[in-house]
Amino acid sequence: MGKIFKFNQDVDTDQIIASQYLLFPTIDEMKAHAFESLDADFASTVKEGDYVVASENFGCGSSREQAPSVLKALGVKAVVAKSFARIFYRNAINIGLPVIVCKDLYDNVSAGDDMELSMEEGIVRVNGKEYECTKLPAYMKGILDQGGLIASLNKD
Repeated sequence: MGKIFKFNQDVDTDQIIASQYLLFPTIDEMKAHAFESLDADFASTVKEGDYVVASENFGCGSSREQAPSVLKALGVKAVVAKSFARIFYRNAINIGLPVIVCKDLYDNVSAGDDMELSMEEGIVRVNGKEYECTKLPAYMKGILDQGGLIASLNKD
């Protein structure tokens, strides 16, 4: 069970982590500035196992891999949105951050709601209701469990 942090549509990678912070040498240094322009308290209040829920086209903009990386480093369990920008989606899978498409969730939840996600079942549970979402195939779950595609490919 984790808390929902809710964002609107067309959240771009510069809003997830602004370009001036890309000069920092590590993701650990960058993560304190995640969503700074949209929610100044996000990085200090998000906890391991919390969720980002968004409307459409989450992660649009540049192809920077740091955007999903800072969310993963902060402990975000998954990003659940109506739709994702293709490059953000691929970068998230590459680094092991689950990205789940769920068309009906956004319009029926609020920031701060408790949420539970079963990636195997393709079900999100919030406020006593269930929402169908992308059900991850076993091989995709395996990739995420190994830390992403890059980590999976680098295993002996």
